[in-house]
Amino acid sequence: MKSTHSLLTVSLVFMLTVFFWSCGTKEEPAPEDENELITTVRLNFTENGTTTVQKFEWKDIDGDGGNAPAISKVTLKANRTYKLEIEFLDESKTPADNITAEVKAKQDEHLVVFSPTPSSLLTYTAGDKDSRNFPIGLTGNTVTGNANQGTLRVQLRHQPPVNGQPVKNGTVTPGSDDVNITFDVSIAP
Repeated sequence: MKSTHSLLTVSLVFMLTVFFWSCGTKEEPAPEDENELITTVRLNFTENGTTTVQKFEWKDIDGDGGNAPAISKVTLKANRTYKLEIEFLDESKTPADNITAEVKAKQDEHLVVFSPTPSSLLTYTAGDKDSRNFPIGLTGNTVTGNANQGTLRVQLRHQPPVNGQPVKNGTVTPGSDDVNITFDVSIAP
């Protein structure tokens, strides 16, 4: 009887050792590719035929929950074409981090989306493409409509691969927002 009890005890200890050892050696899941901290967004418009750059800025240095962001009103001329370049910065650090460079470096995982309201306010066409020929949106052309007032929603979509497979498909749907902000817009005659 004693030998059966000892055999059971040894077997139980062995099984528990194997169980705890296998639990302790499991691979941890790969960390998710986190969204960037962006405190400043600059829209740089240059009217075709000129060299003057009009800069409009959204800035929220203290982040969510603190002070309200400072937001420039975008004022452009009606029925004109502008080159638009966008900059993303993290100015919570000194010196500021240029997130635009990171977006360029990870272009297959990012998409900048411009959504005007009303839709006749302006149109935007991206001038840059990623390695799979999908738009990035860091630079492009904007064509304004007739004189009007409205808003321009700017989103930086973070679209990293899922299970090693690319998800970026040129639309706003996959991924999450690194930036989702709105500028007031005035299109002047």
